[in-house]
Amino acid sequence: MRITYRSRGVKDYWASRWADIPADSAMTNEGVYPLKYALQTVPSRDGAILEAGCGAGRILRYFHERGYDITGIDYIDVAVDKLREADATLKVETGDITRLQYPDGRFRYVLAYGLYHNLEHGLDAAVAETFRVLEPGGRVCASFRADNIQTRLTDGLADRRARRSGKAAGTAFHKMNLTRREFAALFERAGFVVESVSPVENMPILYKFAFFRARTHKVFDENRARAEGYRLSGLGQLLQNALMRCLPDQFCNIYVLIARRP
Repeated sequence: MRITYRSRGVKDYWASRWADIPADSAMTNEGVYPLKYALQTVPSRDGAILEAGCGAGRILRYFHERGYDITGIDYIDVAVDKLREADATLKVETGDITRLQYPDGRFRYVLAYGLYHNLEHGLDAAVAETFRVLEPGGRVCASFRADNIQTRLTDGLADRRARRSGKAAGTAFHKMNLTRREFAALFERAGFVVESVSPVENMPILYKFAFFRARTHKVFDENRARAEGYRLSGLGQLLQNALMRCLPDQFCNIYVLIARRP
């Protein structure tokens, strides 16, 4: 386990990030994270879905527009407000993953991408709440920031940029980083049966450099990247594929877990 520190606390970071971009449209690329794994977890329209930490709404809107029974929660008010303004038919509300306001067994599926690693305190309580609101046999799909070479490199780049801009090294909690084994153990302690833990390249480290991005991504547009995935050029993808083939646990930036409540 490793903790990443930055100059701003995690809630301030997300409030600023969601304030800076419009609400997402539905995600379009079914072959990349997180939609690829959401579709593996949710095989049909039968059963209610909770997206915990829905953010700007790319997953929430994908399932909603296709007739699924999906509810989204986020603890950043501006994100929830933007989604309500974008589509008044969305079921979306402000919520806290450590204290969910739903009865036991309310959902068949919980999707939680980039959520749990934002918790400085109450991580086990959050996973226990996830277990509680799932019906027996229900499944969760979640991601967590990896503790590996890639995230250490990206944290180093962020610290370097901060120093160049004259800022001191960060001391506020930003994200938790776990190994594959630690991530699985977190859900096993809560009573889940872990089906898989996959190393995933949500944002490849090469994407940090415009030279390696796809032509349409040279000028960064966060909503485009969130809809299409963080796309690399042919050369960039070739290099990233080699890294993931040789050292997947070191050059992923997240782990994606699928687990079942017995």
